[in-house]
Amino acid sequence: MFYRTIRCADYKHLGVQLLSLFQRGLWLFIIASMPSLTYAQISFSTAIDLALKNSPRVKMAEDDAKRAAVSLAEMKDVFIPRVTGSSGLGASSGITLSVPTIFTISAESLLFDYSQLGNVRAGRLGVQAADLSLRGTREQVEEDAIVTYLSLDSAYQCQTAITSQYEYALRLVSIVQERFEAGYENELELKKARRTALQIKLQKSQVEDRIATLTEHLRGLTGLTNESELIVSESIPRDGLSSVILLESASMCPDSPNTLSAEVDAKAKLERAFGDSRYMWMPQVAFEAKYGRISPFNSASTYYNLNGNYNTLAVGVQFQFPVLDLGRKAKARESMIEAAHAEHQVASLRSQQREDCLQLQHSSSQLATRAELTELDQEIATTQLKVALLQQEQGVVTSATPPITPKEGQNARIQERQRYLDMIEATGQLQAAKVHLLRQSGKLDEWVNSLAGHVKAGQSNP
Repeated sequence: MFYRTIRCADYKHLGVQLLSLFQRGLWLFIIASMPSLTYAQISFSTAIDLALKNSPRVKMAEDDAKRAAVSLAEMKDVFIPRVTGSSGLGASSGITLSVPTIFTISAESLLFDYSQLGNVRAGRLGVQAADLSLRGTREQVEEDAIVTYLSLDSAYQCQTAITSQYEYALRLVSIVQERFEAGYENELELKKARRTALQIKLQKSQVEDRIATLTEHLRGLTGLTNESELIVSESIPRDGLSSVILLESASMCPDSPNTLSAEVDAKAKLERAFGDSRYMWMPQVAFEAKYGRISPFNSASTYYNLNGNYNTLAVGVQFQFPVLDLGRKAKARESMIEAAHAEHQVASLRSQQREDCLQLQHSSSQLATRAELTELDQEIATTQLKVALLQQEQGVVTSATPPITPKEGQNARIQERQRYLDMIEATGQLQAAKVHLLRQSGKLDEWVNSLAGHVKAGQSNP
């Protein structure tokens, strides 16, 4: 009896545990089924990888590269025999206009055509041009993702600073309002305080709109569809950007992938033009083979001496010399004009790139000086604010340092925040210029691949 009682108690305890586990599982299922309230966060390197993977511009460039490869295969396939088969039955009366067959198998291909050889060479160059264009598009998307990420980080910093600045401005309006009611301030000072608050409110709204726009742009680049994607400011390689050396001369910029692609495309058009110009008076050699089974149902043996052989086979090579073709001649002239236009376009792109490099060289130097200046201004404003607050707290008053009023204290806080905003803006512009510099110098991929903590495409940090 004691043994049986113990067993019943064990079963009861086991049932309670199973019920508890079932309830826990039910709650976990309900929580997992609810919409997620957390926001996805993507790191700096993950945003770049997702942009390269999901950007529509990259996908279109990849499609162009695949299309160029297929076009080259199509040009080369004309030298491979094309095999076709046909079959048919029908009644006829009298002598047939052609030998009726039950089925026919034919194979034909081009053996030699100078014009087609030019098209094949142009197709190979077209594949190279498409690959270079894909590389250029990837670099553009990389640059866009990096600049958008950095700009969004700067915008968040500005939002934090301008929020506190707006609170200081509202406090300033309240102080001036109290002093105005007490007769210590005139109406003009009150209006100035309100104007300052409205200006900061407008800047705050502009920053919020900029954050929304940049977030939507980053979402379109990365292909994420969450309600909000927040960046991870700590994942930005500050030291890596700080170590980027500015351009010393425009000659340091090599040809961009887009310029190289245009140059290869110009060579492809020139090859195609040479092929079109050598169409006339150039031999064209074609191969042809045909086998057929003559139909015994159309009385072919009555009109043709078949000698009981209903099989027919023909193999041969055809030579052709185009003598006069005005359409082809006009096509050759058109191809030459297109090739010349492509060469001029390459020269224009190379000249534009030199101008962009020269402009980037000058603007980068100026932005570096401006960033250093705004940083110094912010340090001065911070020091002045600390001194003013210390005087206000300790009540230190001398002939050289008059007492600091609450109004002046708020103005000092607003001024310090404004200097901080100027520093963030200048630093962000300098960072964007350095990213542009990396792409112009052809080192953007190298820099991205050297980032610490580089993760594979498609991964995210929850």
